[in-house]
Amino acid sequence: METPDVGIPEHLAVRMSMAEQYEYLRTKLSRRRTLVTAGAVASGLLTGCAGKSTTDAKATLPSPATSKVPGAVVTPFGRHLAFGTDPKTEMRISWQVPFAVKKPYVRVGSKPDDLSRRITAEVRALHTPGLTGVRPAVEQYYVHAALDGLHPGTTYYYGVGHEGFDPAAPAHRSTIGSFRTAPGSPERFVFTAFGDQGVSNAAAANDHVILRENPAFHLHAGDICYADTNGQGKTTDGYDPTYWDLFLKQNEGVSRTVPWMVTTGNHDMEAWYSPDGYGGQLARWSLPDNGFDPSHAPGVYSFVYGNVGVVALDANDVSYEITANLGYTGGKQTKWLDRRLQQLRAAKGVDFLVVFFHHCAYSTSAHASDGGVRAEWLPLFAKHQVDLVINGHNHVYERTDAIRKGAVGRAVPIGASTDPTKDGIVYVTAGGGGRDLYGFPAGVKESYEGHVTRHGTVDTAQWAKGQHTEAETVEWSRVRYRGFSLLSVEAESGSTPRLRVSALDQNGTRIDHFEVRRGR
Repeated sequence: METPDVGIPEHLAVRMSMAEQYEYLRTKLSRRRTLVTAGAVASGLLTGCAGKSTTDAKATLPSPATSKVPGAVVTPFGRHLAFGTDPKTEMRISWQVPFAVKKPYVRVGSKPDDLSRRITAEVRALHTPGLTGVRPAVEQYYVHAALDGLHPGTTYYYGVGHEGFDPAAPAHRSTIGSFRTAPGSPERFVFTAFGDQGVSNAAAANDHVILRENPAFHLHAGDICYADTNGQGKTTDGYDPTYWDLFLKQNEGVSRTVPWMVTTGNHDMEAWYSPDGYGGQLARWSLPDNGFDPSHAPGVYSFVYGNVGVVALDANDVSYEITANLGYTGGKQTKWLDRRLQQLRAAKGVDFLVVFFHHCAYSTSAHASDGGVRAEWLPLFAKHQVDLVINGHNHVYERTDAIRKGAVGRAVPIGASTDPTKDGIVYVTAGGGGRDLYGFPAGVKESYEGHVTRHGTVDTAQWAKGQHTEAETVEWSRVRYRGFSLLSVEAESGSTPRLRVSALDQNGTRIDHFEVRRGR
């Protein structure tokens, strides 16, 4: 059904803020429009989406061109970048609009005043059904453009628009952003990482720290937004899809220039969307499509930047703690991981392998360690000599010694170096992205740079099959910090390749650092 013309004069519409537009459109316009399941849009299928669907709405193609809303009313927001499969030549630009638009596009060029290249974008419409007495039905519109054939090591400027909104127009020049492609050959660079962000003052403070680090990209280890408050992957979870609007707006100051590479946590299993609760993620993000099944598992992929191969995994598939999606890939993700790590380890110019995912392989905080992660993936990490593993899930910073065959292979005090080929792998829990913080077991003290306490054993637990925990006493917990924080990793190539890993609190003060060197 066509929606009525809102009749806002364009000279007034351009002065409305995003929030004013959104509120006006949400309250004044009919909600009765074509509904699309994000799983269908993202996979290109009209019917028969695999997975556990919890909505009965028929999947049909979106029809944004039928809207009569003036394009000038609709201002894009929530811009976020992501690499394609090859960061040297591919970039994905995504954003949100408060209402369906006609003919969306990206302008791009080598100068901010010369955006001559124009790339058509696609709208992915996301419908969230209402719950009587709880929330109304919600329609959201996410827009995506694929930029391919770019030049390595080049800065580009871009603006996003649609019919009625031209980013090159003088009134909209402030919306122009920029990005830089990966270099053609390895050189020094920095990337940042955390998990468990949400929307908060602390999350915004961490964003400012990221900007000061000037990273080539940022890794988000899951529990992205917390629109799903319970994180059990069930329709009984509390859920507010409009929280995503706040999240994308919050991060736009960073994500419009820094590729924001996400994976899925337990709070990102939004059971209202097929397939497997990931339809919302498929609508919101455009990520590398080289995983084992990008149309159903958006948080599984890899890319190479400089001398570092990065692998993103979906730990919901193997978690013994939260089992909504346990085994949903039928082992395909783990087989893909084995093949991909082997390929990356053999790739010319790749010195280091970094893997990131949500659930902790090793942590002593509230969620403890996940035995499913350990059972399925740690043998592969050891087999292919992964250099660094980054997790979230526990809302703290915790870092292990180098772990080999389940025990400490080498002590790695603050400021020390380690060699994964001899010592084992360091695991970092970087869950202080902005959500409410956790603690450590009773009697266990924090220990971080400038506040080092005596090292000793910690009584903790790991999750076992059947959703129960088994107690364990461990020696590998080396650094513990109960505060908002993030990782900053500097990668160097050359005759002595190294990863200089630092943890920073929300003020940018360093709380931990160590170095990874292979064959030292």
